[in-house]
Amino acid sequence: MGRAPLEATVYELEKLRCNLCGKVFTAPVPEEACKDKYDETAGAMVALLKYGSGLPFNRLEKLQESLGVPLPASTQWEMTEASADKIYPAYDELIRQAAQGNLFHHDDTLMKILSNLKEIETEDEKSRKGSFTTGVLAVAGERRMALFFTGPKHAGENLAKLLEQRASGLSPPIQMCDAASRNVSKDVETLLANCLTHGRRNFVDLIPSFPEQCRYVIEALAEVYHHDKMAKQQDLSKDQRLRFHQDQSGPVMERLNEWLQKQLDQRKVEPNSSLGKAIAYMLNHWEALTLFLRVPGAPLDNNICEQLLKRAILHRKNALFFKTEHGAYIGDLFMSPIHTCTLNHVNPFHYLTTLQKHSSELFKHPKRWLPWNYHQTVTNLT
Repeated sequence: MGRAPLEATVYELEKLRCNLCGKVFTAPVPEEACKDKYDETAGAMVALLKYGSGLPFNRLEKLQESLGVPLPASTQWEMTEASADKIYPAYDELIRQAAQGNLFHHDDTLMKILSNLKEIETEDEKSRKGSFTTGVLAVAGERRMALFFTGPKHAGENLAKLLEQRASGLSPPIQMCDAASRNVSKDVETLLANCLTHGRRNFVDLIPSFPEQCRYVIEALAEVYHHDKMAKQQDLSKDQRLRFHQDQSGPVMERLNEWLQKQLDQRKVEPNSSLGKAIAYMLNHWEALTLFLRVPGAPLDNNICEQLLKRAILHRKNALFFKTEHGAYIGDLFMSPIHTCTLNHVNPFHYLTTLQKHSSELFKHPKRWLPWNYHQTVTNLT
């Protein structure tokens, strides 16, 4: 059955005018019409359409108007902001628990914030005009948590701020990202792993110009990915996977390293050429690119974070920008739990609705209201 994303009950009150005195008599308002104007499900649906599916407020406004249930964009924002006021402790708790993870995938993408663009720089105070959305996928045991941070900070700075909430005494986590300098912060201690896919992509782009050389690199990396696929199919533990890669992928990567070094040492490739730069990228970041051969659980690439960032990119393509940093914060607050629910196979609409209905309990015990345990919490309350 098809129906409008948001439905409403409209009360039209009849008015009658007295022919003798001209006084207007209005029908009394029904008791049910005096309750809250918006149900919790309405706020959850608007947030899910906007920050989960990338549907801008103005498009939803036109859709609702055509279906006979007007819902102006300004009203949608007010509903979303009111819903955020009820659920933000869950977002804060999600950040705190994510900081305790043992693996962090992260990257960022451009995102406009109009208020930042309008700020005037002075000679005394230079402000960073660029704005970014950083996507962080934290892995803690079997749980995966998606976090979004939008503002002037780069991915490395946002990760450093996140890890400030990490409990003391925990071992350094694995940090997976590409080799861009802005992804790394000197303020935190991590085990840095770089994305093999980024290194491979440099050679894929050069296949038309250097087919033989690129083929050698791509086929070598294909062997490594084949071994990783076998490890997943056999459901190996982290330590077993490490030993498997050391036995199977270690010799492959060693031969690749020797081949890459030989291309530059024997002047088979011009160092300043596009192929020379692709080879230099691999050699310069070799330690981080091969962390999976030394540390249990280290991933090969950052593809899962690239997929996560597509959520923010979808929002950017449709809505184009955030008006203020406060609006960007509201977006992060909803995108994070929505996509965390998706990663953990939880219904995000039901989750957001339940948080609003139990807001008072959420503020008391936010630990009990995360996607993987809120069902049990609701059961205990009833």
